[in-house]
Amino acid sequence: MSFIFSTHPLHPAAKAMLQGAGDLRIASAPDPETLLREGRGAGIVIVRAPIPPVFFEDAPALRAAIRHGAGLDMVPMEAATRAGVLVANVPGVNASTVAEHVFLVTLALLRRFRQMDGDLRQNGWAAGRAQADAAVDLGGRTMGIVGMGNIGKAIFKIAKFGFGLEVVATSRSPGSVPEGARFLTIDELVALADILVLCCPLTPGTTGLLHAGRIARMRPDAILVNVSRGPVVDDAALIEALRGGRIGGAALDVFATQPLPLDHPYFGFANVIVTPHLAGLTEESMMRMGTGAASEALRVIKGDLPVNLRNPEVVEHYRRRFPT
Repeated sequence: MSFIFSTHPLHPAAKAMLQGAGDLRIASAPDPETLLREGRGAGIVIVRAPIPPVFFEDAPALRAAIRHGAGLDMVPMEAATRAGVLVANVPGVNASTVAEHVFLVTLALLRRFRQMDGDLRQNGWAAGRAQADAAVDLGGRTMGIVGMGNIGKAIFKIAKFGFGLEVVATSRSPGSVPEGARFLTIDELVALADILVLCCPLTPGTTGLLHAGRIARMRPDAILVNVSRGPVVDDAALIEALRGGRIGGAALDVFATQPLPLDHPYFGFANVIVTPHLAGLTEESMMRMGTGAASEALRVIKGDLPVNLRNPEVVEHYRRRFPT
């Protein structure tokens, strides 16, 4: 078996699993040029950074690309399938972690945590305490969830049964919306929600989903939470709405360009919380994602197919490349 290649360091438990099965190598940097150079000859790649399509060309040893997490936008599916490479992921293992983050930042926005903390540190007790005059409760509000996969369902449970919120949702599959949430179209949802949470996958259909027209439909005191992918939101339209005070605020964990430049306009708004794509990252979730990806790699090494195979149409081609 050729070596196992990971674009990033792995949790110690996952590292131990893979080192026991073969030669594990970690990329020195996650940029495309480094991945292409250092990943040449790999048998399995563990994916935590975008993989260039050319990675799958002239790769006779490459059996599988295994996503360290759920989103598949980092894997060029057509290139992998064309090359006869299995693609797998680890869905759902960080859903509860992302859901916790959604409520962390939602409460911070509604209770004006950034403004209060800044005033308290710079201007004293009374100034910080005065921020409470404009703070609002989460209870009694309506949360709109866009995307009802594992993360959307985890957010729904906390919203409905933890805070007693009214929940409206939209999804590609209306049947995925659980009992207790009301299905709406995206245009109906953005106009009604007090808290708009984006947790849909990035697809051609969701790119630019929250465009200027839909942002204009949002309530003037509504807040946006994006734990989906950056391109789901029209950045220019959101910045314009924030500058004009036409929405209440935003909590953004993902961006069209990552890392986000430090001179980006989002950093200039007191009512915007910016986090560096870490909504799903904790010690526990890193262990679950890492060991999940490692388990799929071990299955492939043994000659089995991954449990969470995402391109089943490749199997015949794959079996020709690696006959059992």
